[in-house]
Amino acid sequence: MAVLAPPGAVGFDVTAACQAFGIARLPDGTPPYEVWVCGDGPVTTTVAGAASFGLTPSHPLAAALAAGTVVVPGVARRAAPRDPAVPALLRAAYDKGIRVASICTGAFLLAEAGLLDGGRATTHWLAAGRLAADHPEVRVDPGVLFVDNGQVLTSAGLAAGIDLCLHLISRDHGAAVAARTASALVVPLRREGGTAQLLRHPGTGGDPLHATVEWLHRNLHRRLTLADIAHRTGVSVRHLHRMFRARTGTTPLRWLLWARVERARELLETTDLSVEEITRLTGFGSPVSLRTHFCRRVGAPPSAYRRTFREQHDGPAFPPAAQ
Repeated sequence: MAVLAPPGAVGFDVTAACQAFGIARLPDGTPPYEVWVCGDGPVTTTVAGAASFGLTPSHPLAAALAAGTVVVPGVARRAAPRDPAVPALLRAAYDKGIRVASICTGAFLLAEAGLLDGGRATTHWLAAGRLAADHPEVRVDPGVLFVDNGQVLTSAGLAAGIDLCLHLISRDHGAAVAARTASALVVPLRREGGTAQLLRHPGTGGDPLHATVEWLHRNLHRRLTLADIAHRTGVSVRHLHRMFRARTGTTPLRWLLWARVERARELLETTDLSVEEITRLTGFGSPVSLRTHFCRRVGAPPSAYRRTFREQHDGPAFPPAAQ
């Protein structure tokens, strides 16, 4: 795993990617990634567009061509002249079949390398208009957290870079490994819908919504209504809607549906339970309902998803953590 450090790189993007991939662990405790920071000499990184700190890469830029994935951080527009060596390296990496992913304005470097031509991509919403104007051949979507085109991936702002890292870990090693990485980072595994935050633990233990979310995760198997959730939270249904909208960017029932799909995904990856049993444990009511919602959100029916996961990861992962 190579994380580039070009001149003017956004410091958070570089260190967040290193932390996310470096902290990941497989079921037996071994790290699945060796993380290299690659660049040609010391660079000055940017923080909030003004402050800065120095960073000395551990490997030369060309070493990234030996990695399986190259992560490109955002680069401040006025921090330094563009280094033509970076787009050239990205093009060479792509031609070798190496996966390339950008965080925030790192998408500009991917675009300069021609890796986004004719495809859909995203970047920070403040820079989306500029990316579209500079590269009209790219279909820029500023309303998503990240875009996965297979070999080339792009993400929005700072936090979306972590979302993308967790997505890559999930792609490589399954949702269980990614979930434990997210837990170690104290961030949600996945956020739903545009740039709205969908928090696994929204707040502290004294927050009533935090307690409600924890209760919902323990009771996904139940046929819950809005009235049930509001009663558990100690508020009216209308106030429950306001709380969820303000804290997660979505409604209580949409959040519940997301949580059920994610639980089903984890059970498909980590157990040999039948689809019928998973349906019961996730509260979908019927296998048809599970299949419909799972296909809509994951892109494949449950049985096919499990089969593909097993083929890619040589069997189930370790048992899921208790909810």
